[in-house]
Amino acid sequence: MKKERPVNLDLSTIQFPAAAKASILHRISGVVMLVSLAFLIWAFATSLSGPEGFAQVESIMTSFIAKFIGWGILTALGFHLIIGIRHLIMDMGFWEELDSGRTSATASIVISIIVSVLVGVWLW
Repeated sequence: MKKERPVNLDLSTIQFPAAAKASILHRISGVVMLVSLAFLIWAFATSLSGPEGFAQVESIMTSFIAKFIGWGILTALGFHLIIGIRHLIMDMGFWEELDSGRTSATASIVISIIVSVLVGVWLW
């Protein structure tokens, strides 16, 4: 069976709708949070091992790279939380239509960006 349909394999030419972007970024932020758990568990365990461990973690956390990693983790957490709440509301039957879904996805992304900027200001 031969199908005569166009096939576009260049993903850079595809424009995803806002709801698709929000869903994809929600999954990515979940993976980022999962990977960041290794760093957070190590920092927590080391800081509780004694005064020397606490001082070691404190000295690491004051560097630019650690603040940037912390900003990334908190940004992923905030984005995952905001888009997760959107998904929960959609599971209850709201914002399932095309227009309201697009609006809620765009609003969620904008709110997440604002939260990300506020977290960056708070950290630095």
